[in-house]
Amino acid sequence: MKSTFAATRRMFLKRTGIVAGTTALAGAGAMAFLRHATSSVFAASASNTTNAHPSAGAGINVLLVHGAFVDASSWNKVIPLLQAQGFNVLTVQLPMTSIADDVAVTNEALAYLATTSTPTILVGHSYGGVVISNAGLTGSNVRGLVYIAAFAPDSGETVQGLIGQFPATPVGNALAPSFVPNALWITPSDFPSVFMQDVDVTKARTDALTQKPWSLPCLGTPSGTPTWKSVPSWYLVSQKDRVINPDAERFFAKRMGATIHEIASSHASPVSHPLEVFELIRAASQAIHS
Repeated sequence: MKSTFAATRRMFLKRTGIVAGTTALAGAGAMAFLRHATSSVFAASASNTTNAHPSAGAGINVLLVHGAFVDASSWNKVIPLLQAQGFNVLTVQLPMTSIADDVAVTNEALAYLATTSTPTILVGHSYGGVVISNAGLTGSNVRGLVYIAAFAPDSGETVQGLIGQFPATPVGNALAPSFVPNALWITPSDFPSVFMQDVDVTKARTDALTQKPWSLPCLGTPSGTPTWKSVPSWYLVSQKDRVINPDAERFFAKRMGATIHEIASSHASPVSHPLEVFELIRAASQAIHS
């Protein structure tokens, strides 16, 4: 195990590529992780908001999928903005043990939302983009995909392979074996400057200690047929991203034919720029209703 992590780190230092085992996108055992799904948080009433268009999100579900090294709380500043506009909001807590497990949890959340005829917008940040690219193809009401500084793999691509196609980012020097076997995290001392350099340092230091390690199979498993080939997409590029190369983000967005917006943000845009994240989700909602 020690030699595996040593090789992984060397690869990251070279090209921010990651040595990871591959697993099939199988659903076996994934149901056990459904306990990680959070309770749904439904929209606040229109009478409790001061926004000019309090019903902009009425009749629309938004499912938020977090990325690596964080959990569902990374959406905490975005959720109230969505609620104030009348959106039905649901988040998932990914186990991050494999893509199959994470997709299974997300699909269960989508199935829950699909009990009504209300359309759903699926939103993924960072690694969450891999998850939403593999979720929602059948049995759901997904009508739009929103990628926030996120990976957007095509069929057969892996996270590690996509990373290696672009110049290295500072995160490569900050990754280390975590306390969870066969998983990586960002060294806590480096987390504030690498992951969220535009966030209050006290919060950044706290998030560094509550980060969720990223299992190696998540990085080396080939993606399936992507949902973005059949569902319209929107993409928010973080121009100051030190985790995913901004040029990689632009590549993903252009390849998908996404509606693209850019902001001067760190990788943690849902935390540092929640209003801009909200605005892109709202734009997606307006488009699917037009």
